[in-house]
Amino acid sequence: MTTFGDRVTIGLPRAAIVAHDLMMVWLCWYGLHYFRYSIIGGAASTPTWSTEIALILAVQGLIFWKVGLYRGVWRFASIPDLVNIMKASVFGFLAILPVLFLFFDRADQVPRTVMVLYPVVLAALLGMPRLLYRAWKDQGLMQTDKAALRVLILGAGQAGETLVRDLRRAGAYQPVGFLDDAISLRGSHLQGLPVLGRVDEVARIAPETAARLLVIAMPSLDATAMRRIVALCEETGIPFRTVPRLNDLLEGRSLPGELKEVAIEDLLGRKPVMPDWKAIRGWLGGRSVLVTGAGGSIGAELCRQCARHGARSITLIEIDELALATMEAELRRDFPQTQCVPVLGDCGDPAVIRYALELSSPEAVFHAAAYKQVPVLETQLREAVRNNVLATRMVAKESLRAGVGTFVLISTDKAVDPVNVLGATKRLAEMVCQSLTGQTGTRFVTVRFGNVLDSAGSVVPLFREQIRLGGPVTVTDPEVTRYFMTIPEACQLILQAVSIGSHQAVYTLDMGEPVSIRLLAEQMVRLAGKQPGRDVAIVYTGLRAGEKLHETLFHAEERYRPTSHPKILQAEAREVSADRIDQATDRMVEAVATYDLTALAFLLRDSVPEFAPAGDGAVPDDSQRVATVVAFPARLSRRT
Repeated sequence: MTTFGDRVTIGLPRAAIVAHDLMMVWLCWYGLHYFRYSIIGGAASTPTWSTEIALILAVQGLIFWKVGLYRGVWRFASIPDLVNIMKASVFGFLAILPVLFLFFDRADQVPRTVMVLYPVVLAALLGMPRLLYRAWKDQGLMQTDKAALRVLILGAGQAGETLVRDLRRAGAYQPVGFLDDAISLRGSHLQGLPVLGRVDEVARIAPETAARLLVIAMPSLDATAMRRIVALCEETGIPFRTVPRLNDLLEGRSLPGELKEVAIEDLLGRKPVMPDWKAIRGWLGGRSVLVTGAGGSIGAELCRQCARHGARSITLIEIDELALATMEAELRRDFPQTQCVPVLGDCGDPAVIRYALELSSPEAVFHAAAYKQVPVLETQLREAVRNNVLATRMVAKESLRAGVGTFVLISTDKAVDPVNVLGATKRLAEMVCQSLTGQTGTRFVTVRFGNVLDSAGSVVPLFREQIRLGGPVTVTDPEVTRYFMTIPEACQLILQAVSIGSHQAVYTLDMGEPVSIRLLAEQMVRLAGKQPGRDVAIVYTGLRAGEKLHETLFHAEERYRPTSHPKILQAEAREVSADRIDQATDRMVEAVATYDLTALAFLLRDSVPEFAPAGDGAVPDDSQRVATVVAFPARLSRRT
């Protein structure tokens, strides 16, 4: 028994195949001459065996070998094999003619009937047994075990046809038919299975076929169409799976022939992003890069993407020793051609960052290290400022001093009109990078994007765990929405933005349409085979500290223009005072050293004028600022 998706290569012995093919050559040559002289008229001039026939067999056999006819497997004979056979037949005959002329001086005596028919007849004699053998084997696979799971396939395209072959090869599945919306396929058969009707008839047809599993074999569907198909499958109450997308196969996230559960990523309304790989490889290929926060969700994927697209060396800076060891082991295993330089430490420590820069002399630095949990940072102001602002300043200035060509800050949509500590500190980090622009040849690039699916601490893994435990699933507000993209997509667009080449830029990634968190929770419950409200309760807990109902991607004072990639917009950065940013961050260093939360709150509000903490109303003017700022950290300042 084989596992699903395995390719069984047991077939006929090669010697038997060679003997068969040479027998077909003899039969073709002798038979055509016999047909010409005996049927049409005249005496047969070709004996059953001669030196001439032996030489023809040798020449044609050599051509078979050179063309690669014996690298194929009869069990999987297909159109490319038939094309190969036709080439071998034509080239063989073209080689036979000069041999007959040189050795026997009788090439002109070969009947024109033989010359015309030889390649065609030989191709038929060689191809037909191969196709019959495959049909016989496929018929044997169709005799599945009575206990095999009956499968109804949605989609009668190429993916569906390939799926049938894999399911039959697995032996544990019995395909029973197809559903497809194409009118031209109605009533037709594919791989011996009927197209039974339209996809929206699945609720009626599935019980009629006694199907026990539905498989969606339409990997090119966009999210809107996938949501429709999933809703139809859910109505049947029958388990359903899908075939992986091509990108998932190429990126190693799925295996060929694998059936996977429909993931929430498939339903979020985003069309697949097609990066300009040529531009990315042209910028990245052969470079040495450094990634801070290399063990985190974004940092780790950036390391993978850089290694996959030609980076010569990757330096990993990570404060979590297990995350660092895990990422290093993965890179050494999957990308042995890329030099991996691990550095354990805090990127806000000047000794750590200087050591890492001297060790690897990177040409590009990706600063992904940051604290990002909104409710946590609302009560941890010191650490938010220290890690998100001061560590960014440290890495940026040391990169500048080391002559790094490109510095990339990974920012967030929460930095646009910030209402929480995370957004304000990331906005100030952007301003720090902007204030350093133009001092030397280092170009500073900021890339903003929204929530990342399945990143550490994000809502999707939280919902998944709550559903696994039986609920309830906690949603802050029934109206709350967020922008989402997948981790690989975010990192691909980061590399794409950097490859565009502007000396100093703030890039915003097109996040598509905002997603309702309530609908996201309900859909995840359904994908788990349960019903929201009946099997798993959904509870609304109210917005947490620092959260708002809807995020914004664009600031009113930043003019946006398209770039060479349709999913990336470039913002015209707002003016900042480098001296003012320097003074503010110097004072923040002092406040962090003394754990002075009141001073940190004042400095953050003063440095980021648009920062309006949720529930705090408009940003106060100077006469009101001290009183308001003291109130802002009141619950924290008692600890100092």
